[in-house]
Amino acid sequence: MKTMKSKTILALGFVLFMLILSHPSPTEAQEVEDEREFDYARDGHMGPEKWGEIKKEWSACSNGTMQSPIDMSSQRVKMMASSNKLFTNYKARNATIKNRGHDIMLEWEGDAGSIRINGTEYALKQAHWHSPSEHSINGRRYAMELHLVHLSTDGKIAVIAVLYNIGKLDHFLSKLMVNISAMIDQKGEHGHSGVINPKEIQMSNRRYYRYIGSLTVPPCTEGVVWTISKKIRTVSIDQVKLLREAVHDYAENNARPIQPVNQRDLQVYGPASTQ
Repeated sequence: MKTMKSKTILALGFVLFMLILSHPSPTEAQEVEDEREFDYARDGHMGPEKWGEIKKEWSACSNGTMQSPIDMSSQRVKMMASSNKLFTNYKARNATIKNRGHDIMLEWEGDAGSIRINGTEYALKQAHWHSPSEHSINGRRYAMELHLVHLSTDGKIAVIAVLYNIGKLDHFLSKLMVNISAMIDQKGEHGHSGVINPKEIQMSNRRYYRYIGSLTVPPCTEGVVWTISKKIRTVSIDQVKLLREAVHDYAENNARPIQPVNQRDLQVYGPASTQ
C-alpha cells in the first residue's frame, strides 16, 4: 500500500512539474532589456536575422512557427462576431519612463488595471513604442506602433497594439515629451513621470485584429495573444523624431521584419467588419 501511495505521489509530482515547465515564468516571459545583447542593424552580427543564434534561450527567434510581427492581409483575415468587445479596466498609477537603448518604455507601478480575454485576466505592466510600425496591413507599414504589454498570474502574455499615421500629435505621448527629451542617448536612465492614466491611450475596443504570435524582441516567446486596434491613430512627425533620437542610432528603426504567417488564424472583430 505504501509503495502504491509513493508511486502515486511521484506521478502527481511529475505531472505538476511538467505543467510548471509548460508555462513560461513571468521572468522568462519578459522582453530582454539589456540592449547590448541584440540590436536592429540589418545584416549585423546582433541583428534580427541573428537573434536566434545569439543564445539558445532565443532559438524561437529563428525556428519558431508563430512569430511576430505579421502582415494583416485581407485574404487571410477571418471576420468574427461583432459582439466580442475588448474588455479593459485600466487605472491611473505612478509610472516610470526608461530608455532601454532599443526603445523607450513606460512602466507602471502597482496595479494599473488589466484586460480580460477569453476568461483570462492580464495585468498591464508596460508600454513602449516602435518606429516604423512592426505590424502591417495589406503590406503597408505605418509611422509608429504602440505596444501595451500585459501579463497573467501564470506567465501568459497579451499585447495590445495601436498603429499611427503621421498627422496631428498624439495627446498621450505629448504628456511624456519633456521626460523623453531629457533622456536622449541616456541609456538605462529612469525618469519619474508621475501618475499616468492608460485610459487616455486612444484605441478601438470594438474593431480589432486578433492572432496568436510572439514577443517581437528576444527571447521571441510564443503564445502571445495579440490584439491590434483596427483604428489607425495619428502622431506628429516631431513626436516620431523624438522617439528615434532618444534611442541609439542603430535603433532609430526599431521594427522587427515581418514574419511568416504560416497556418495561423487571423481574425478581425467589429460591428459590420469590413476590409
